[in-house]
Amino acid sequence: MNYFNKEAINSLEHLYKINLINSCAGYKSANLIATKSTDAITNLAIFSSVIHLGSSPPLLGFILRPTTVPRDTYENIMETGYFTINHIHENILKDAHHTSAKYDKSVSEFDVTDLETAYKDKFYAPFVKNSPIQLGMKYIEEYNIKANNTKLVIGEIQGLYIEDSLLENDGFINLSKGAIATINGLDGYAIPNLKERMDYQRPIK
Repeated sequence: MNYFNKEAINSLEHLYKINLINSCAGYKSANLIATKSTDAITNLAIFSSVIHLGSSPPLLGFILRPTTVPRDTYENIMETGYFTINHIHENILKDAHHTSAKYDKSVSEFDVTDLETAYKDKFYAPFVKNSPIQLGMKYIEEYNIKANNTKLVIGEIQGLYIEDSLLENDGFINLSKGAIATINGLDGYAIPNLKERMDYQRPIK
């Protein structure tokens, strides 16, 4: 096996180190977070850090990189209190990835890709049209991570839209039926297939 100690990692070429450390944690979620400013300018950005924080209340979080440079997603959330999380499927991979490009705040990523907005139930922020899973989120709180100056932004689910074919009778969302993507590192995309669901485990007596 290849082995990298702390000193070796710190001395790696910059891009190699970024690829290595971004890949070593394993597959990550692939989501588009959509917001809208108070000036009605929409913003769309890809995130690979959305995590489940609890079911009651239903909370999700995501990691925001340091705000030492403009972060339109964060600024819009702070202004309005709302955002949406939209799952990425295999038919929109290139457009979804392109939202990582750094456009001026006046430019909407919806206008430079084939991705389209969808507004539902008077929710302020737009959803991504045809995304198989769409979540309307309300900002709750944030935590500063001192180690690298990032933030954990926490939101509560206000509305959840799921394609009919993905939802099982017991509430399980079968992501593989929607060809929903996952991210390997910074720029590697995979479409996982569900292999098996396991029973709830109890200690062996």
